[in-house]
Amino acid sequence: MSRLQSLDDFWTEYLSEHRAAPSRVLHFLGTTFFFGTVAASVMSQPVVFPIAMAGAVGLAWWGAQRTEKERPAFLPLCLMVGLLVVGSPFWIPLGVGVAYGFAWVGHFYVEGNRPATFRYPIWSLLCDFRLWAEMVRGYHWTGDTVQQSRLPL
Repeated sequence: MSRLQSLDDFWTEYLSEHRAAPSRVLHFLGTTFFFGTVAASVMSQPVVFPIAMAGAVGLAWWGAQRTEKERPAFLPLCLMVGLLVVGSPFWIPLGVGVAYGFAWVGHFYVEGNRPATFRYPIWSLLCDFRLWAEMVRGYHWTGDTVQQSRLPL
């Protein structure tokens, strides 16, 4: 199977794998918890964690732009998580574990599919954040996600 070549193309596939509203709610809850652990990390490690976060954002950019088109960007994702764990060894593992736990329950038990994280790890993460942002604005709580996307990339 050939790989998708843009985050925009992946967004359409991502939405098609999140058609059930309960799955999207689980993603929203997990991502919200993760954002809470990021805030706790900044408060508990106000110097080290922002530096680690800046490195993680750079790795996300590298993985999204340079790696995902050719192969799953597991190395950049692992390096991102590793940097964040160095910056906040308690909060970030907790946040990542809870966020992925909620999302994977949504995929395996609600949607009955395999998370896109296994094929496009960085793009999947970025689309999780985009889904969260659209849900904060009131979209995707009910109905079919493919018909509801509102925000430009």
